[in-house]
Amino acid sequence: MVTAPELYFHAKKIFECNQIESASFEAMCIIEHVFGKKLASLLLEKTTASEEQKNTVNNLAYRRINGYPLQYLLGKWEFFGLPFYVGEGVLIPRQDTETLVETVLKIKLPENPRILDLCSGSGCIAVTLALNLKNAEVTAVEISDKAVEYIKKNAKLNDSEINIVIGDVLSGETAKMFSGIDVIVCNPPYLTADDMKALQREVTFEPETALFGGNDGLDFYRSITKIWRDCLKSGGVLAYEIGMGQESDVKKILEENNFTNIEMTKDLSGIIRVVRGEKI
Repeated sequence: MVTAPELYFHAKKIFECNQIESASFEAMCIIEHVFGKKLASLLLEKTTASEEQKNTVNNLAYRRINGYPLQYLLGKWEFFGLPFYVGEGVLIPRQDTETLVETVLKIKLPENPRILDLCSGSGCIAVTLALNLKNAEVTAVEISDKAVEYIKKNAKLNDSEINIVIGDVLSGETAKMFSGIDVIVCNPPYLTADDMKALQREVTFEPETALFGGNDGLDFYRSITKIWRDCLKSGGVLAYEIGMGQESDVKKILEENNFTNIEMTKDLSGIIRVVRGEKI
């Protein structure tokens, strides 16, 4: 009989042989997912694996070494200490984006702030802000039907009350639905044409529409800043996540659209990850 520990070490070895980064961590995630227990307990108890569990671990390991994202295999991923459902059709929540959430949480807001999360994807930003700003009215705006389903599931999973609007953030008609907003937060597609050609294999499984920001990666920043500026109150904040090295260009776009007090925030790797400005 095969045990859970044996399957763990088997998966770990497969990952190591196929140059999977963090082989131990990924093998642990898969084993804990399949057995529903922490690895430490499984190792201590030397839990026997059923034939189904053995096959499932092998199948997940095989799909992983063929490039399928670990997060999609697990069906759930953590963001800001909260669980979120993920799968094909939504961008995987990343630690870099936590910097964007932290930036918004540090803004001095009115008593009942109104916040928009544009290009919401899985809803991780909107849900996290709603849970950490108890008196805020948070609205997620997303065009993809598949992503909207994930937003709904993730709001329910985290017992979070958010509004969801299906709409194109690049359309002025969508923006006309809103006024008097205190904060607009957005993690738009920002990869360049060259970035798209050099994507890691697992990233190619994520939706291109959530990644590609035009030839120079700045299309969404130009359009959103211009279209959504008038939705903000005077003094309202527009906060963007950006790609590495885009800070000067995004700052210039904000300045050209009459934003002031522009600030930049670094992520945990020391890379400028957020640019925010205030509407004059």
